[in-house]
Amino acid sequence: MDTPFIGKKSSSAGGWGALKSCGKRLLESGMPISGARTLLKANQPDGFDCPGCAWGDPAHGSSFEFCENGVKAVAWESTEKRATPAFFAANTVSELRRLSDYELERNGRLTHPMRYDAASDKYLPVAWDEAFAEIGGILKGLDSPDRAEFYTSGRASNEAAYLYQLFVRIYGTNNFPDCSNMCHEASGVGLKQAIGVGKGTVLLEDFEAADAIFVIGQNPGTNHPRMLGDLRRAAMRGARIVVFNPIRERGLERFSDPQDKIEMLRGGATDIASHYFQPQLGGDMAAVRGMAKVVLAAEDAAVAAGLPSVLDHAFLAEHCADFAAYRAAVDATEWAAIEDQSGLTRAEIERAAEAYMKADRVICTWAMGVTQHIHSVATIREIANFMFLRGNIGRPGAGLCPVRGHSNVQGDRTVGINEKPPKAFLDALETHFGFTVPRKDGHNVLSAIGAMLDGSAQAFIGLGGNFARATPDSALVEKALSGLKLTVNIATKPNHSHLMPGEVSYILPCLGRTEMDLNSTGQSQLISVEDSMSMVHGSAGINRPASPHLLSEVAIIAGIAAATVGDGVVDWRALADDYDRIRDHIEATIPGFEDYNKRLRKPRGFHLRNTAAHREWSTPAGKATFFTGPLPSETVHQRAKRGGGRYALQTFRSHDQYNTTVYGLDDRYRGVYGERQVIFIHPEDLKAMGAEAGERVDVVGDHDDGVERIAADFRFVPYDIPRGSIAGYYPELNVLVPLASAGEESDTPTSKSIMVTFRKRAA
Repeated sequence: MDTPFIGKKSSSAGGWGALKSCGKRLLESGMPISGARTLLKANQPDGFDCPGCAWGDPAHGSSFEFCENGVKAVAWESTEKRATPAFFAANTVSELRRLSDYELERNGRLTHPMRYDAASDKYLPVAWDEAFAEIGGILKGLDSPDRAEFYTSGRASNEAAYLYQLFVRIYGTNNFPDCSNMCHEASGVGLKQAIGVGKGTVLLEDFEAADAIFVIGQNPGTNHPRMLGDLRRAAMRGARIVVFNPIRERGLERFSDPQDKIEMLRGGATDIASHYFQPQLGGDMAAVRGMAKVVLAAEDAAVAAGLPSVLDHAFLAEHCADFAAYRAAVDATEWAAIEDQSGLTRAEIERAAEAYMKADRVICTWAMGVTQHIHSVATIREIANFMFLRGNIGRPGAGLCPVRGHSNVQGDRTVGINEKPPKAFLDALETHFGFTVPRKDGHNVLSAIGAMLDGSAQAFIGLGGNFARATPDSALVEKALSGLKLTVNIATKPNHSHLMPGEVSYILPCLGRTEMDLNSTGQSQLISVEDSMSMVHGSAGINRPASPHLLSEVAIIAGIAAATVGDGVVDWRALADDYDRIRDHIEATIPGFEDYNKRLRKPRGFHLRNTAAHREWSTPAGKATFFTGPLPSETVHQRAKRGGGRYALQTFRSHDQYNTTVYGLDDRYRGVYGERQVIFIHPEDLKAMGAEAGERVDVVGDHDDGVERIAADFRFVPYDIPRGSIAGYYPELNVLVPLASAGEESDTPTSKSIMVTFRKRAA
């Protein structure tokens, strides 16, 4: 069978392929010279924070603190193409729906505020004040503030997010569906239970001191490539890098640093993983428990032989609760159950545990391969358990490190984007601003969609992002959005969320991260963001805005707020004209932001103190707390084995993609070119079903709720992935993720554990 879209994989991540890709993206933007000049200010103290990921910046950075992802993000934003009113006049919404995500966003930057006209099925230009007035009027006209949903993308700055939550709480609701609900919610929940704070405990400098780094369910080569530089340096000095990932990812195997001139000239690369294990989907918790079982057995053997302890007994005694109960749970877990659920052999797990025991300082890092499962919170608790055993938290070179995707998803939560806000935060708002704060928990993403579907929600405002394509159960979400009285999307480019208008629908164009944000006196405004290491730093755009009609996210929020709740509590436009005033309010209501404006203007910003990193535990027990539950009764791959022809599917990004934004149609790290509707599958699984590479199938969801879910016309790609597990790209496969399937305690969509079957298509 002809399979022209399947080609050669890159021999390593980075290297000349990355440089070629960077040049290609800059040329495609139509502004290669200015784009290259812009990149020199990416992640610099006097420049802008790259929107490409949330990886931290080094204390002593170079003049090239960007990666291939960053180049794509900057080129995507600084394109010369424009989606003007003429573009919308030439295309109905129905016609635009036929475009792929890639085709739609390639039309360029939005230039004017637009209002949907149902009679013509087109978006028409509208004045800003007219838009604000109608939006405010509809919001005021709802019979309850809880009828409105206020979504936030992690791209929003601290200032925009804080102003947004302040407006919405003055309005009277805690309905804050947020992008973190779909990715790292389980990390926050699990870590809060284990160590008392829902963030990672490490600094970037800790990667320079670690003896071993465990990378679980994470693909930094595509999702946060700058991390590969830190992993490469760790590998070069002899640190063990232990990877658990069902699929072989090139960036975790070999990396050629484009900034290493000698390596580039020689065409060389550095091996990253010292150990690479491929568990079955959902098998990470069992693998980690297996390692703990090995460590505890080694401790017993050491005690019997009179040898030094393997465990850190001082840490366990002084800082930990429920260790004895955890030990009993591990002892009760049989090796047969661990091997079957993890998909790994006992020997493999023992090798991984050996690397852990030989290291004095260990970091464990993970991403959505861990968090998007039904039992994701329990898995994160198990990871914390494993790190507690040898005291690998709260000291240099060791700790827990969930790596976020969006550049400020962690900061948004810090400054109040939370549907279940802490009482102390609400008390501080009420005291400082003098209004009655809503106390009832609001909606997260899944409950917001449910409220739209049952009619209890009537309005949606999206601060960035592409809600319709990022969320699960695509057909249901389209129905949910289209049935609302009001939909508002604050965005930089057209996307599919804009093509599901409610009765009244607006697209409000905002400035991008690279663009100058000038106030009424012509002064450049500074925003701030928080990275995965809790570093808060400033960001100021340097480019001329794509259109004179654009407003900043802060200004748009202020305009809607003034039209909805008035200026009785705060002067919205005054805050929008001076972000220092917003930061003064943040300082007054959120611990850790003392001298915010002063510290923000220091090179590289400042660190938000993490109590767990100092071995201070804000848990009910006042200590780091072991999780003592059993393994899941069954994981997705175990369920798949029980039914013939069923497979466990995970969704992930291609290398030419950032979340729902598709930059191109190639995935050179996996050897796929010009095609996105593909399914990665083990060659023996193809053989067993009598299929071939490139064969076309429909992927059919297998969720017992009576809803038919089909992703049509996908092609097989043979790949190194465990038998019974398969993978493919989102958002194309989001249609298969059931709205009703969510993580226990986290309510995160289970996008890494979807049960499916295949239906052959006619040739």
